[in-house]
Amino acid sequence: MSDHASKLVLQNVSKQFAVKGGDSVVAIRDISFDVISSEVCVLLGPSGCGKSTILHLMAGLEHPTTGSLTLDGRQIVGPNRDRGMVFQSYTSFPWLTVEKNIEYGMRLNKVPEQERRARVDFFIGKVKLTRFRDAYPKQLSGGMKQRVAIARMLANQPEVSLMDEPFGALDAETRWHMQELLLDIIDETQMTVVLVTHDIPEALFLADRIVFLSSHPGQIRHIFKMDFKQGRRIPSKEELIEMPGYVEIEREILHMMRQEASNVD
Repeated sequence: MSDHASKLVLQNVSKQFAVKGGDSVVAIRDISFDVISSEVCVLLGPSGCGKSTILHLMAGLEHPTTGSLTLDGRQIVGPNRDRGMVFQSYTSFPWLTVEKNIEYGMRLNKVPEQERRARVDFFIGKVKLTRFRDAYPKQLSGGMKQRVAIARMLANQPEVSLMDEPFGALDAETRWHMQELLLDIIDETQMTVVLVTHDIPEALFLADRIVFLSSHPGQIRHIFKMDFKQGRRIPSKEELIEMPGYVEIEREILHMMRQEASNVD
């Protein structure tokens, strides 16, 4: 983990959506926090609290109604290859092989062929799909398809990786393995990650910090620092749950989640 300067900064960000009849709905209100370089920042909270809205604002897919978002001091005004995104649904192109899917974004960005091949080889190895490089998405399991999506995003070398419940559609065993794989890649590449989840154990396992949002409209209720990890990332869940302080913070977040869920209309 890193104590470096802020990478991504949100200042007094609110987002309002128009709805039928001319009314509007406030999705998030007055959100301010920063994401530190090389950290994993997890957005957690009850359903409908605006977690995905914040991620879409960071990606430039939506624009704030008020407030500002900056990356390395530059205003975020739209999508850019300095930010990569992985969605919960599988987004591989069915007509391309695993290798060609991973290479796709680099082709669009006109990365030289030799460099493309080197990056494909590296990331296809990191996500353990070397044997399946010539396979098509229909021949892959759900976990494999999501590994392709992660490798494709990482191969583009974004400054910030944005992940919207990337393991939510997977079975429990596959999700657990994917979480450990992701931590391994994060440590290897030192990438900066913002990840949305509704799963408390997943948040505690992956996060360096957790930004906990209140029920609709989403506001920051608390930012949890993972002090019980003692400044390091824990490679396995077995080790994590045995650490002093884990049960206490899990209990506190569970209590907070129950309180916020009871406030949802």
